[in-house]
Amino acid sequence: MHNVPKHYKIVVMGVSGCGKSLIGDQLASYFGIPFYDADDFHSQSNVNKMAEGIPLNDEDRIGWLSDLAQLLSQETALVLGCSALKRRYRERLRRDEPNVVFIYLEGDFATIRKRLAGREDHYFKGDDMLQSQFAQLEPPSEDEAVTISIDQPPEMVLQGCLDALISSNASPASC
Repeated sequence: MHNVPKHYKIVVMGVSGCGKSLIGDQLASYFGIPFYDADDFHSQSNVNKMAEGIPLNDEDRIGWLSDLAQLLSQETALVLGCSALKRRYRERLRRDEPNVVFIYLEGDFATIRKRLAGREDHYFKGDDMLQSQFAQLEPPSEDEAVTISIDQPPEMVLQGCLDALISSNASPASC
């Protein structure tokens, strides 16, 4: 475990298939703090909808975002893998917990589509759903998140995240 500020609350964000779970889990392990996958907080109706290849809408996400915001408020330190596609979603997650640091894993459609094609036993299916995520994505500004390109090996993505977090001491204002 490495020295980590007690307030470390990190959201690894991006479209499905960008590596949120992989990188988030590795960050959590590095810092010795819990990792949560936002997918685990979806209602059964949301999971069923996505399993049918139907993209979620804003209304589908209201309860989910509230549950995630509550998790961020309750935990002392954590890493959360969450799409957080829209600015208002990120604002909702940060509303009660202003020290949340967002790391945006940025990748293009072709790269992510290839990754998703190799997934097994996951409810996220189909190009329509991925296209929907890219259509809804409002990339965060520099003052809102650290942006890390996924067009590199996972260990380099992780190192980029660590470098950004450690050099800024995870202060949202300095990321």
